[in-house]
Amino acid sequence: MDQVFYLLAIMGCSDDNLDCKQARVEPVRYTSYATCQEAMADVLQRNTDLEYPVIAGACQRQTPEMARQAASKTDGKGR
Repeated sequence: MDQVFYLLAIMGCSDDNLDCKQARVEPVRYTSYATCQEAMADVLQRNTDLEYPVIAGACQRQTPEMARQAASKTDGKGR
């Protein structure tokens, strides 16, 4: 079984906080949902430069396989 970890996605949202898009992903892998949530306030504070009315965070469950698949989708696209 793959080890599970969590990534903290930084979301840019509309004024009503309903229309959100992933703007960034923190480069840190958290070992539990709780540790990801604990880090959120500091992470959001570091990302206030985004041009959205509302900035939010979302802890996303990942496995190494999911991370590899996501990385392969961005290969060759200037990232």
